[in-house]
Amino acid sequence: MGEPENSTNKGFENHIQDSRQLEILQENKTRVSYLKGENIFKQGAFAPYVIYVVEGLVKVYLQTGYEKQINISLAKSGDFLAFSSIFGENIHTYSTQALKDSVICMIEKESLKEILLKNPQFALEITSKNYRNERHLFEIIKNVSYKQMRGKLASSLLYLSQEEFLKEDVFSFLTRQDLADFASISTESAIKFLKEFEKEKIVALKGKNIVITDPDKMENISKNG
Repeated sequence: MGEPENSTNKGFENHIQDSRQLEILQENKTRVSYLKGENIFKQGAFAPYVIYVVEGLVKVYLQTGYEKQINISLAKSGDFLAFSSIFGENIHTYSTQALKDSVICMIEKESLKEILLKNPQFALEITSKNYRNERHLFEIIKNVSYKQMRGKLASSLLYLSQEEFLKEDVFSFLTRQDLADFASISTESAIKFLKEFEKEKIVALKGKNIVITDPDKMENISKNG
């Protein structure tokens, strides 16, 4: 279980200029550290807070059955989780797990809502990020509904190979099972298609690390696979 932690990393607080609002925020937030592998919150549990990732890397996933899950996304430093609780969603609709030692900030949702209303530029930045997340969710639906397994894996590798994630060295924290869960395919299929991609010189594999060496071919497989 995570333990409260003091931190000098202000993160999103830098966007707030009003001293009274900062004071309100300080009174209504708690920082907590989580070790690699710890669950931060669970799908179906009560959602009293908005979660802000101060440091670390967090896996976001849907539990779809007993020991079955779909990995939705990764959250890194600067990202919000459980943001829909501000708009009346009282239950977590997904689960999260720390992929490496992480620090998160739990913010009382009403106090954050008040701050967003009084800081329109900050609110716009968050809305823009949520829009990008929404587009990614549509891509997941297309993956599950329409694509063949090679296309599903290609889409997941392209998502995980974005520059923002490569800076985090994400593949070193992901198992082959994690990759399969991002693509909604079996682990055996993920390993098989990775070897095919390597043979076709679309990716280079070294241990857990995966480098896309032919992005155009990977994009084509993602679109048509």
